[in-house]
Amino acid sequence: MAIRWPLVIRRTHKWLALIVGVQVLLWTLTGFYMVAVHIDIIHGDDLVRPPVVAPIDLASFVPPARIVQSAPDASEIRLQRFMDQPVWRAQTPGGPRLFDAGSGQPIPDLSEAQIRAAARRIYSGTGDIVAARLLTTAPLEMQARKPPYWQIEFDAWNRPTLYLSPQTGELISRRHALWRVFDFAWMLHIMDYDDRSDVNNPLLRVATWSALAMALAGAWLLLWSFPRRRKKKA
Repeated sequence: MAIRWPLVIRRTHKWLALIVGVQVLLWTLTGFYMVAVHIDIIHGDDLVRPPVVAPIDLASFVPPARIVQSAPDASEIRLQRFMDQPVWRAQTPGGPRLFDAGSGQPIPDLSEAQIRAAARRIYSGTGDIVAARLLTTAPLEMQARKPPYWQIEFDAWNRPTLYLSPQTGELISRRHALWRVFDFAWMLHIMDYDDRSDVNNPLLRVATWSALAMALAGAWLLLWSFPRRRKKKA
């Protein structure tokens, strides 16, 4: 029995459309969101103030060698500011440590009041702090960063949240509502419902090849539907 190719391809196109059609629609909607909202907005660049650069007089500070004596396992020593106070920052295997630049004395882990003050200085908005938590377990939106860190939430329509280091008060990351929508859209777009990072997972590959087969079958049916001239009999 001869194979009726138009019927076979039509049914193949129909079933593929039923199976992957929803995902194709999700690709379209999530892709539109990801290109419609500017990436700088997604990154939350407007949530933080630009750093203030001011000259520092090194003559009155203890030398870096003094800090190395206190933190011999440090891989890096650098001078920076914390709350307008010059400090030496030592990067150690256990995390960063701060030392008073004038006396060389170690600065203990920051209190909640100091973290709140640091967050207010960093945040560019006007809303009040509504929550401050020291996290030891990473939330979903910070799963790529190892805790502990402080989570500081501000009162605003987009739920801006800053994550700060408990040792130095430095900004680790920022999150807000539009970023969270982007992260959810990215999960749907790449079809990685666990880590939201694998852009070459088996589910995505199967859906992609199925969508391609659906498109090719549809293109074939479109061309086949055009009327064809029949050859005149001699």
